[in-house]
Amino acid sequence: MSEPLSPMDHEPHIMREITPLTERDCFYVADRHKTAFDYPIHCHPEFELNFTEHAVGVRRTVGDNSEVIGDYDLVLITSPDLEHVWEQGDCTRKDIREITIQFTGDILPDSLLRKNQFDSIRHMLERARCGLAFPLPAIMKVYSRLNALAEHCEGFHAVLMFLEIMYELSLCEEARTLSSSAFARIETKSESRRVNKVQEYVARHYQEDIRLETLADLIGMAPVAFSRFFRQRTGRSLTEYIIDFRIGMAARLLVDSEDTVQGICFDCGFNTLSNFNRLFRKKKGCSPKEFREAFQKKKRLV
Repeated sequence: MSEPLSPMDHEPHIMREITPLTERDCFYVADRHKTAFDYPIHCHPEFELNFTEHAVGVRRTVGDNSEVIGDYDLVLITSPDLEHVWEQGDCTRKDIREITIQFTGDILPDSLLRKNQFDSIRHMLERARCGLAFPLPAIMKVYSRLNALAEHCEGFHAVLMFLEIMYELSLCEEARTLSSSAFARIETKSESRRVNKVQEYVARHYQEDIRLETLADLIGMAPVAFSRFFRQRTGRSLTEYIIDFRIGMAARLLVDSEDTVQGICFDCGFNTLSNFNRLFRKKKGCSPKEFREAFQKKKRLV
């Protein structure tokens, strides 16, 4: 990430990184030992696996998710327009290490990802469009391979080592998605056609009053049975899903537009400003105004 930045056409305040990856490379590896994080928020078309060590107290932002990381952190991002940044925060360590692996999606073509043996990797890459954070046990499983790849990042065996890392991570069921899909502008897809139908309806009608009975009738189920079915398939109640979607859309508008908080509140389907502020703070840990101000600060070049 030491190459120059260029402005994005549709978001002039977010910088698009020009990475060193060339068309002849399978991937690019940067192994940095540093005392501080000073790179602005950015995005790039390449996929990225980013590992940090001895960086406790650093604030990591991926899309509309922002959290303080621990001593070890590993995140996979596979969306070209998903903003991300690691900020110094309260970190005082002077022995920070960062390993960044950037690669293009065609390193694993669709014809290969559709094979049974690559099914877990395909699923992981799809989830990582919203950013995917791995827990410490998963990080420790690939730690030695990350070290080895950073030291020997060229040649055929380096490609095999990279694939081993990806496969091992793809087996981790505890990996967490970070950004909301609404903020990341990503259409969510479920293995259930009925869930997809509901999600598509919510994406089209989130500004309106969405009733349980309407969605239940949409897929031919009784309301009580539908509520149980939706929670089982998504891990969230219908109400939680709709609120999360609306909050994600509101967060995107706070970043991309100069609309007032009140205007964004009603544009995203919330009935009262007080309820919007309460739910936004519950989900994001800050008010809509604070979220907008914090994101604007991240955009400033240093």
